[in-house]
Amino acid sequence: MEDPETLTLETERLRLRPIRLSDFDDYADLCADPEVSRHLGRGTFSREQAWRHLAFLVGHRHFLGYGMWVVEERETGAFLGMIGFANPEGWPGFELAWCLGRLWWGRGYATEGARAALAYAFTVLKKDRVISLIPPANLASIRVAERLGESLQGRTEIQGMELLVYGIDRPDSPSRCASTRSGKASRS
Repeated sequence: MEDPETLTLETERLRLRPIRLSDFDDYADLCADPEVSRHLGRGTFSREQAWRHLAFLVGHRHFLGYGMWVVEERETGAFLGMIGFANPEGWPGFELAWCLGRLWWGRGYATEGARAALAYAFTVLKKDRVISLIPPANLASIRVAERLGESLQGRTEIQGMELLVYGIDRPDSPSRCASTRSGKASRS
């Protein structure tokens, strides 16, 4: 497996690459946008909070071997946002998450990047199940999850925030194969 500190994924229009120090200003701007934050179900971040969160994301990748990527438009190199994985201590499962700046909404970038990340989770990381945690009011992210083949699995609460749990099993995962043979859908 490739070094997680350098691993880059590419799609037709996007490059998903590791976080660099030079991404901080763009990330701080993303986190300070009230409309972006509203769809995440949290408040905006100050520059100091954005710095700490970016350090958390870098540490997550370093410790676990996977995490969030910066999303760039291949043609221009523009910073679009973040797509990738989260599964810190106490998390309800291996999460695929996405967050793009407002300028990039409605272009299919979230679906395109998340689809590449999902394929990586199943084929390289060999994850049997991937979830996405989405605030109930974030209809655009619900549509992205559904385009990825995820379905509503339930609800959870994290740090006082109610979230919908969307999920998908790897097509050849043992749990999915067993549930298909028994004729029952798996919710585990």
